[in-house]
Amino acid sequence: MPEAAAATSRGVGIGGLGAIGSHLAAALVAGELPGLRLAAVSARDRARAAERLALLGAEVPVVGLEELAERAEIVVEALPAAAFDAVALPAVERGRLLVVLSAGCLLERAGLIARARETGARILVPSGGILGLDGLRAAAGSGLNAVTFVTRKPPKSLAGAPYLVERGIDVMAFEEATCVFSGPVRAAVAAFPANVNVAAALSLAGFGPDRTTVEVWADPAAERVRHSVQVDSAASRFEVTVESVPNPGNPATSQLTPYSLVAALRRLCDPLTVGS
Repeated sequence: MPEAAAATSRGVGIGGLGAIGSHLAAALVAGELPGLRLAAVSARDRARAAERLALLGAEVPVVGLEELAERAEIVVEALPAAAFDAVALPAVERGRLLVVLSAGCLLERAGLIARARETGARILVPSGGILGLDGLRAAAGSGLNAVTFVTRKPPKSLAGAPYLVERGIDVMAFEEATCVFSGPVRAAVAAFPANVNVAAALSLAGFGPDRTTVEVWADPAAERVRHSVQVDSAASRFEVTVESVPNPGNPATSQLTPYSLVAALRRLCDPLTVGS
């Protein structure tokens, strides 16, 4: 990037250089997000992260999670839930734009949102592997009656989830589609922390985590991740379904998620944005 352009662009710090973070890093380095530049990354394995950056031709530092907010105006959290606070808290304290992929972590952190209001920080949750959040936000203004999220995934995408391990449920042994969980979003996030961040995003956009219902299905015949959002409001009723290929680098998430992240950041600089 020319020096003049770099001086006027906003720096992006990426926490987590896995399947999602690496995709964003590549897009930034390739110049796919005019007005934004890769400023720093952080990862548990710093040596491996440095190797990935070298392959991309990116000359940026690999720093600790807490340092991202010092080096970038926009901080992207793409990490396991256990590392959320190390990235999110400094970003909010410094008034940064925090982009959150682990949306489930926000459900128990109302204080973080309140603090962002005080510091001038903003928290952005991309749609991820789901559609219909714009319609849900609009419908919420008229009054919601019911919001249901149904996800069907190949068993390997769910294997190892705490809810299944605690109950000794072997989804890999299923021979037909089986509903393994039904309940509110708040309980679903605790049960499947790596699988239902999209449901958390859905609840934040509309009915809240205690009134938004989730069904999780393990389907051995499924080759794709299938999400369905059903909304009943005073203004409209609608259902939106999306099928996405499981991410090859992380089967627990959909291949659509990294593209959704790039699209969300592109909106920050585009002269025209479409959709509410």
